[in-house]
Amino acid sequence: MHIAVLNQHHQNPDCPATCRHYTFLEELAKRHRVSLVASDGWRRMRLTKNYPWVPKGVELHECKVAYANKMGIALRLKSFAGFAASAFKQAMQLQKPDVIWAVSTPLTTPWVAARVARLRGVPWVFEVQDLWPSFPIAMGAVKGSWIKQRLYRMEKKLYHSASHIITLSPDMTEYVVSLGISRSKITTNFNGTDLDLVAATHPEEVEAMRRRHALVGKHVVLYAGTYGRANDIPTLLAVVEKLSEHPHIHFVFTGSGYYEPQLQQLSQRVPNLLLLPPQPRTGIFKLFKLADLSVVSFNNLPVLDTNSPAKLYDSLACGTPVLVTNTGWTKAFVAQHACGWYTPAEQPDKMCLAIQEILQEQHALKAAGIRGAAIATQLFDRQQLVKQVEDVLLSAAR
Repeated sequence: MHIAVLNQHHQNPDCPATCRHYTFLEELAKRHRVSLVASDGWRRMRLTKNYPWVPKGVELHECKVAYANKMGIALRLKSFAGFAASAFKQAMQLQKPDVIWAVSTPLTTPWVAARVARLRGVPWVFEVQDLWPSFPIAMGAVKGSWIKQRLYRMEKKLYHSASHIITLSPDMTEYVVSLGISRSKITTNFNGTDLDLVAATHPEEVEAMRRRHALVGKHVVLYAGTYGRANDIPTLLAVVEKLSEHPHIHFVFTGSGYYEPQLQQLSQRVPNLLLLPPQPRTGIFKLFKLADLSVVSFNNLPVLDTNSPAKLYDSLACGTPVLVTNTGWTKAFVAQHACGWYTPAEQPDKMCLAIQEILQEQHALKAAGIRGAAIATQLFDRQQLVKQVEDVLLSAAR
């Protein structure tokens, strides 16, 4: 089978990113011909050069389009439009594929896939990583009722056009169903994590990191991810400051994004915040294993309840319980499997209290970590998740 993949945000494990599709493409290329149409935006963010930019056997058709999480609205729109134009040209020049697999975000990528599929007479599969346009609209990035309505119509038309839809969370699936799409046309495939990289993280490396950063004897709370406008970072800033008088609680943040300057300023004022630079994929698991608890936080917006955050999967796989702030499926999941806790978003006082109470119960904390690792092995192994995606692609191609 010849699979054409359209993904503006291609990354490899040298990048500070989740690399879901790198793992998937590496496995699929062992059995199928894979042509990847992607931008070169994340090449500039490589922190190491331990991995080839694309897995062995993957044919890369690259579009020269810049992208960064720190971009404002105008630059992002320029990036999205630039990739759409270039990707359309590249995809039309490919040898005819059996199926097209489009990875959103942004919505312009599946829009291109739908048009190429129609012109070339091939089926296409729509992978929904975030709900667009609901997410940018909720964040205030899209103004005007006319353009909002137009984007919603475009989204619904794309769902109908696709041969199959892959969502990354149960709540995303329910949203798509609510638009009148048949449940039989949708497959929920968790974001997942790389259990082989978790297993390759040795305790000696973790302890060396603990000593290097003077964290011996501390209760470590980790935030690993984007410092973006949607990640409730102001609440985390307030929590760190409120708990600065508790010397046994130390916060470790790694990432980059919009609120990075505020975090840097806070780290100069308080003794309990360690800011680390972004980590490559292979390095992030050391931090999760170092931590007693990790925080998975988002703003109090219904659309963000549907998220499938990579740090949730990575943390649980490392045996580190999570504290989530959204009322959607993640809250229900950690309660069902007793592998984490919930505290409401945008309420720093409640988060402070929750963190203190959780860290005081070390036996419960360790037990939650054990359960989290077990459920991650059962449900979140990307080597198993890719088989489900492969089945979807094969079925669509037939």
